[in-house]
Amino acid sequence: MSTSLVRQSLFRAVAKPSMLRASAPGLMLAQRRFVSTENMTPAESISYLNAQRQHRPNSPHATIYQPQVTWVLSIANRVTGCALSGALYAGALAYLLHPIFPVIDSAHLISIVSDLPTWVKGGLKFLFAVPFTFHTFNGIRHLGWDIGKGLTIKGVYATGYAVMAATAVSSVYLAFFV
Repeated sequence: MSTSLVRQSLFRAVAKPSMLRASAPGLMLAQRRFVSTENMTPAESISYLNAQRQHRPNSPHATIYQPQVTWVLSIANRVTGCALSGALYAGALAYLLHPIFPVIDSAHLISIVSDLPTWVKGGLKFLFAVPFTFHTFNGIRHLGWDIGKGLTIKGVYATGYAVMAATAVSSVYLAFFV
């Protein structure tokens, strides 16, 4: 179709109007498409579409992209927020259901934790401290963005690295020195 349009455009630009009228029937031929259709049942059309989908390329996966501080910290902020919310809801639900299902009480938990080695207690405290401190410091970072501070690329990366450093230092402190 595009070659006939180009041919028509060139002919109109170069030819005289009298030549256009004489050759117009030859240029204005109807376009033909040699496509046939056939009736399909809905089940046949779905199976045909499913067969076509097998030959399509897969969309790119997130693993093909180079990790950047900006999107890694964004995802981590969402994950830690969900984890902290889930822990809060699980704790509240356990507190509410304790009178009905008194499986584990406080004295039992204290005896379990006191029997653990010190390095295990520190490791567990570290695992609980990391999401809490990260989400706290990244929340402060977002509050800074809300007032318009650190919105340049350099500022975003600087505050991102500051959040990671503050998370590491405060998590180690909370896990092993408090």
